[in-house]
Amino acid sequence: MQDIAVIEDPAAAEASLDPIRVRILRELAEPASATQLAGKVGLPRQKVNYHLKALERHGLVELVEERRKGNVTERVLQAIAASYLISPAALASVSPDPRRFADRFSAFWLLALAGRMVQEMGKLITGAAAARQKLATFAIDGDITFRTAADRAAFAEELGVAVTRLVDKYHDGASSSGGRRHRLVVALHPALKTTNQTPTSKEQDNG
Repeated sequence: MQDIAVIEDPAAAEASLDPIRVRILRELAEPASATQLAGKVGLPRQKVNYHLKALERHGLVELVEERRKGNVTERVLQAIAASYLISPAALASVSPDPRRFADRFSAFWLLALAGRMVQEMGKLITGAAAARQKLATFAIDGDITFRTAADRAAFAEELGVAVTRLVDKYHDGASSSGGRRHRLVVALHPALKTTNQTPTSKEQDNG
């Protein structure tokens, strides 16, 4: 089972968004038959079988084994991944194109870059799995609190200069070198506000 499967086919994306099928995919983190699933999701076995066939047809679940019980063959299936992510490729005709924005201060450009990353990483993961090779990637995720908007702007400027310096240092512009081209994306955006935080004394005074 993969950690994450990226769905690129529009029909598969549509099939995966059905609430009942989402529940079935979650339950199929462990192998189960239609009979076993019926008890967990509260549906008749025939109804579960209908949804399983749709998920299997789109490659979202796979057959693990077949168990013979008298005159009946029980099929045991499992989800192909622990989690699923729908690629912008599933909406190719209307997916965002980073080349349309190209503004480092645009939230829409950041979103387009994120969409492109999902699409490209999905294809790379599939290719690496088929070749039985490890995919070389690197990521940093963290939080930073800025005292003022000016501090945030100064940080962004210094970060841009530092990244540009590193790119100039390590980028091999020789077309005949045979090196492997890599994609570099650096992002900075506000964190989502949580609703269960206790307000600070300053926030209470300003309330």
